[in-house]
Amino acid sequence: MRLSRKSDYALRAVMHFAGLPKGKLASIGEVAEAQKIPREFLAKILKDLTWAEILLSFQGVTGGYRLAKPAKEITFFDVIEAMDGQVYLNLCCEDKHDCSHSKGCTMRSFWLKEQEHYLKALKRANFSKYKAKY
Repeated sequence: MRLSRKSDYALRAVMHFAGLPKGKLASIGEVAEAQKIPREFLAKILKDLTWAEILLSFQGVTGGYRLAKPAKEITFFDVIEAMDGQVYLNLCCEDKHDCSHSKGCTMRSFWLKEQEHYLKALKRANFSKYKAKY
């Protein structure tokens, strides 16, 4: 599986917010510059992260964004799922995937087991552990 650019940028953006002092807001421009993310793409990502209740958005001249909850409560899984939907290592891990090899396929059991390990790792990785340092 290859992580999408959108998820990669979203993880870096949340990492940025996790490294800020509690309650401090950051603008799109600040995050874009610090994390080397194209500003227009970042604006869409932050909107999606706000919709997913990972970030809070504050309007106005002194507005910006901050985490919606403590960094330890936000996982890599939360961010990736907010950007790309359900996470699958392989097509055969999808619930509704119809495969001509599904009967007696030994690969499916391998991928399902690895999928479980991968999802557990993403759900364990939170942003209190992985945050930008300033």
